[in-house]
Amino acid sequence: MYTDKIESKFFQLNDLLKRIEFWKRLGDKIVFTNGCFDILHQGHAHLLASCSEMGERLIIGLNSDASVKRLKGNNRPVNDEQSRAVMLAAIQFTDAIIVFEEDTPEALIHVIKPDVLVKGGDWKPDEIVGSAFVKSYGGQVKVVPYLNGFSTTGIIERGKK
Repeated sequence: MYTDKIESKFFQLNDLLKRIEFWKRLGDKIVFTNGCFDILHQGHAHLLASCSEMGERLIIGLNSDASVKRLKGNNRPVNDEQSRAVMLAAIQFTDAIIVFEEDTPEALIHVIKPDVLVKGGDWKPDEIVGSAFVKSYGGQVKVVPYLNGFSTTGIIERGKK
């Protein structure tokens, strides 16, 4: 349905683990971030561009529709997970996207074992899910400065006025 360039970025866990193993054999540093990415905006672009500068491969953990609904309420997500995944895959910085059903990516982080775990500036490093685990094996936890005025919730609220 989509181009090969987009579909090649969608992964199930077993295939992603094989790809990570291949990337690591090449010496690539693996960066992981996650989120709902419901309505893509400048803040997301800033986060993903910053992530891409921290390593060679960027993996995005994408909250499933059910997970977003539990976290954000019954009116979310605005865009379904397939649409959100396609938009993220179209971004040049993205190497892999994996959808997760849980409310947090904790289990996924434990399996992927990224070299760098990244979240946006609305998080403190020690509050980032998986940070203690990533630090336990020598990985890095980074926070990208938040861009004020750019959030999906803010966009939705402005649209209601």
